[in-house]
Amino acid sequence: MAACVCDSMDVLVTGGTGFIGTHLCRELDDRGHDVTAFAREPADAALPADVTRIVGDVTVKETVANAIDGHDAVVNLVALSPLFKPSGGDSRHLDVHLGGTENVVAAASEAGVEYILQLSALDADPTGPTAYLRAKGRAEEAVRSSDLHHTIVRPSVVFGDGGEFVPFTKQLTTPYVTGLPGGGASKFQPIWVGDLVPMLADALGTEAHWGETYDIGGPDVLTLADVTRMAYRAAGKSVRVLPVPMPLAAVGLTLADPLPFVPMGADQYRSLKLDNTTSANDVTAFDVDPSTLRTLAAYLGVE
Repeated sequence: MAACVCDSMDVLVTGGTGFIGTHLCRELDDRGHDVTAFAREPADAALPADVTRIVGDVTVKETVANAIDGHDAVVNLVALSPLFKPSGGDSRHLDVHLGGTENVVAAASEAGVEYILQLSALDADPTGPTAYLRAKGRAEEAVRSSDLHHTIVRPSVVFGDGGEFVPFTKQLTTPYVTGLPGGGASKFQPIWVGDLVPMLADALGTEAHWGETYDIGGPDVLTLADVTRMAYRAAGKSVRVLPVPMPLAAVGLTLADPLPFVPMGADQYRSLKLDNTTSANDVTAFDVDPSTLRTLAAYLGVE
């Protein structure tokens, strides 16, 4: 592992009070970095006492510029969930993922910050099949075209305490008998937040990782049906998965798209047609053996 550019850094973490952000702020604080958590409502977050909290919104450039001055590095974690329809429609992905990233990059450049760690997503692509992936892909372009040293990490779904992946699976289904689009054949490579966060911290400011893009996944490839069965087994219940034909699911979710009380829509249907897995798991770039990573089954206690 290459040595870090400096032993201790002043790090701004946008989205620092979210699921991954809270874990990362704790990890960076434990490693001796001076950490600032930037979020819209950071006051009540469960963060160490010496982590500074700043109120701001990445879609408002002035708040980013006010927060970023004096920092050595920025970690950009702000993201909307790909699992649920964003409030305001699919254009919100561009507002937050692209516009927010552009604001962070511009503010960092103007403030003399040298490095950005960008959390993206597997298969992020400006021409991708979903609004989420297209916005994430364009955000990556904004980072790569900047004058900042950068690392881009693209994880599969992340699970752990406070995460939404397992709750989403249960929200999508019912115990005992449930239907899933295509029988739940969509594949995921879930990674535990406790395994991902040390890799993010290792990447921070390490020259060997500058200019790199890493696809990161957990030790197992699981279908949505697999995850559904695990989630209910952990709750002491069984479930039989029945296939809902994909064309029928497409019609239902497309019709539901305009309804604010329905959490999924057409973009989520398109995401369920995609596999969320790595072709080569880049955890090895952090001297990590994939077989040592925590499995979802172990986390749920259903091994």
